[in-house]
Amino acid sequence: MVSHTLLVMSSILFLGLNIFLVAHANYLNPDIEITWGDGRGSFLNNGTLLNLTLDQSSGSGFQSKAEYLYGKVDMQIKLVPGNSAGTVTTFYLKSQGLTWDEIDFEFLGNVSGDPYVLHTNVYTQGKGDREQQFYLWFDPSAEFHNYSILWNPSHIVFYVDGKPIREFKNLEAMSVAYPKSQPMRMYGSLWNADDWATRGGLVKTNWSEGPFIASFMNYNSENVCVWSVDNGTTTTTPCSPSGSSSSSSTSASEWFSQRGMDSSSRKVLKWVQKKFMVYNYCKDKKRFWQGLPVECSAKKRT
Repeated sequence: MVSHTLLVMSSILFLGLNIFLVAHANYLNPDIEITWGDGRGSFLNNGTLLNLTLDQSSGSGFQSKAEYLYGKVDMQIKLVPGNSAGTVTTFYLKSQGLTWDEIDFEFLGNVSGDPYVLHTNVYTQGKGDREQQFYLWFDPSAEFHNYSILWNPSHIVFYVDGKPIREFKNLEAMSVAYPKSQPMRMYGSLWNADDWATRGGLVKTNWSEGPFIASFMNYNSENVCVWSVDNGTTTTTPCSPSGSSSSSSTSASEWFSQRGMDSSSRKVLKWVQKKFMVYNYCKDKKRFWQGLPVECSAKKRT
């Protein structure tokens, strides 16, 4: 009788927790539109959940309706479970054109039991080659985790569950290009990249394990400088990145004025990079045999 009562109470608690989570989940539809996949992307749970599907014919993807010139964006993601080798799930910012800027989270799938590889990169004016890769300290396919990009005039910071894992500083004074003038949209996708994603392409996608599904929820774009919306109108922004004299320019958010990380955040960054970083372009002297990129030497002095 006691065990039955505890079971009922546990069930009620679990149901209540689920109702609480749904009630407090953000609606994705107002901010995001599915842009490709021929029906393989779908909004669920009254628009609070977005699933992307990959099968042998196609993957799928979405984008933000607005463009941003600086911002802090957050997304909760649950990655493809099981044998995800060959698949890539993404969450990133990107501008348009041949000399685009881009800030990447890419999750490279792996065979069952092996960890995902979190691949990060920063492109400026169409040039990347700034890869840093990490293992995660949890199973990213078991439940939702929060991934964030902070981009302001001083630096770019990648966060996982609120922990900084990478910082890319504005070093224009050292002739290092920095994304500052091209508005970017937020994108997400799930696609097949078995020519390179898992062990350099040695492990191919096992289509008998499909269809593969990655899930997204609780997109937060409250802390952004909105550049434009798809209805053709350009809006004023709370941080006025153009330096205009609008009244909103005086209310710059903390994320926008942040010039660097505090000591506690830097300690976390060092811990993550020491324990979980598996590739750093700044240490790849074989690849950059003519000399490491300028920002790599700057890191040693800061």
